[in-house]
Amino acid sequence: MSDEPTQAMSAPVQEQRVLSGRYRVDSLIGKGGMASVYRGYDLTLGRTVAIKILSRELASDNTFRTRFRLEAQAASRMAHPSIVRVYDAGEDLDDDGMGGTTHTPFIVMELVRGRLLKDVIAQDSVSTDDAASYVDGILEALEFSHRAGVIHRDIKPANIMVTDDGHVKVMDFGIARAVSDTSATVAETTTILGTAAYFSPEQAKGEPVDLRADIYSTGVVLYELLTGRPPFIGDSPVSVAYQHVREAPIPPTKVVKTAPPQLDPVVMRALAKDPEQRFADAATFREELDAALDGKTMSRRQLAILTDELYGEGQQLHTENEHTLTQLSSDNGVTRTQSGPPVAWVWAAIVLLIALVAAVAFWVVKTDPLELRAADTVSVTDVSGWNEEAAVEELEGAGLKVRVVTDPSNEVAEGTAIETDPASGTSLTIGAPIEVHISGGPLMATIPELVGLSEDAARDAISGVEGLSLGKILPVNDAEAAAGAVLTAEVDGSAVAAGDEILQGATVDLTVATGRITVRNVEGLAIDAITSELEGMGLTVKIAEDSHCEATETPIVSKQDPAAGDVPIKSTVTLTKCTGEDSESGSEGSGSEGAEGSGSSDGPVNKADERR
Repeated sequence: MSDEPTQAMSAPVQEQRVLSGRYRVDSLIGKGGMASVYRGYDLTLGRTVAIKILSRELASDNTFRTRFRLEAQAASRMAHPSIVRVYDAGEDLDDDGMGGTTHTPFIVMELVRGRLLKDVIAQDSVSTDDAASYVDGILEALEFSHRAGVIHRDIKPANIMVTDDGHVKVMDFGIARAVSDTSATVAETTTILGTAAYFSPEQAKGEPVDLRADIYSTGVVLYELLTGRPPFIGDSPVSVAYQHVREAPIPPTKVVKTAPPQLDPVVMRALAKDPEQRFADAATFREELDAALDGKTMSRRQLAILTDELYGEGQQLHTENEHTLTQLSSDNGVTRTQSGPPVAWVWAAIVLLIALVAAVAFWVVKTDPLELRAADTVSVTDVSGWNEEAAVEELEGAGLKVRVVTDPSNEVAEGTAIETDPASGTSLTIGAPIEVHISGGPLMATIPELVGLSEDAARDAISGVEGLSLGKILPVNDAEAAAGAVLTAEVDGSAVAAGDEILQGATVDLTVATGRITVRNVEGLAIDAITSELEGMGLTVKIAEDSHCEATETPIVSKQDPAAGDVPIKSTVTLTKCTGEDSESGSEGSGSEGAEGSGSSDGPVNKADERR
């Protein structure tokens, strides 16, 4: 706690929020759909913590608050190196100003120094060893929590921290259950918990879940670590949820050619639609992952057989050239009614075959070989979802003349095939031209210089960039900045700086200096200490004397001008001290009476102490 006084003296003195009289709320770390996370300080134990404060929409639900408290208590009993420790949970009660009470549920957690796994994936190309290490850490945490009877239900990169030394810590155990159990619909749960990209099929259908839902979600995370994208991408959560329920994933090696092929069967097993066909538990998943890294690569045929086993016959991945043929050969829907064809059919077939051979022989003799080859056709393979190199190789290998066209896309990952023109399934003559449309990634906008500009200049700068719009403007007191100066710029709650690239369509929120600073009530406090405090805030302090009130041994502020509240920065504050003379005993008695009976010193002193 030795740094607390330093912090208080070096910054403008402002009232800070303290939850349950113990946890001081400091700077915002991150913000999500259901909660905001702040850096905080445990005033009782003297340690830095992370404080997650739930949104008002969730806090207003009595059932949710009860479930949240129970789940947070269960999570607090789990102590494991791969799980972010929950220290405490509670509710802060405030007067809502209308005769009622507002409830603010919060949890106090271990503060982890590192990066979210989602940021690691977005910023870096993750190696196979690192991907396996991260997933092993997730599974280690799940193995422990599942033994304790706690299912996470919301495993995703945004809930996983990678520490500065590369270790994994999983967050938010229990919260997902509290949310989903009090949500009326799957759509509502999806809105609260965020993207549906990591939902298991049973979650997408609103069915009861067990630990194998966490196995599926971990499989999605492994897929994204290997390919840079989730297995299913759509225009809406409903579209993605449908794919989780109905569609087979493309093996990672068909998305990124450099992905390790020995991990394809591990990923496909983890993403099985039927929970019974997934790994039975996290320990089994870990063992199979470790074995695969040192094992042999499955053949193409073996992978196809595994895919049929997991996703049903006729569901061979559309990335295989033999897709249509495989479906036909595996179709056992026709039931034979006799042991063999009738004799008449046999002779008819022989005659027809002889006629066909004769016709083909005559055509070959009479037709130029070059014309024969030109007449050959090929069906365009569906390469959507493939990486560019694999898509081009496939189409050129079929004898087509490929032209690559790059299109911007917010839905399809950069470097991934979107579609072909002509479309897949079309019959083309060998040598015919075909366009394959490759995603160039989302359209981006560059943040202009904003911090330090005036509000009007910042507005003009934002409007001058295509794809950016001005969001909220938050006035903030700052001791140094002139009125109207832009202090910070944020997009979706994260700070941005000049030169940063973000998706077009983003709104930029600004904090703008008011040109004022808050001065607290200092009457009754030691004048020397308050003078230093106010001067540290950039204010000029003028001392006035009042001979009509009795002097004290340690001069205190008897009056301040202007009164407590917001004042212009770098302005002058006049502090008045008493200089009246009296006998020594009289001074002591008067001072005692003034402290207890005047009403002007006892109240402000307590309020000032509370604010401090």
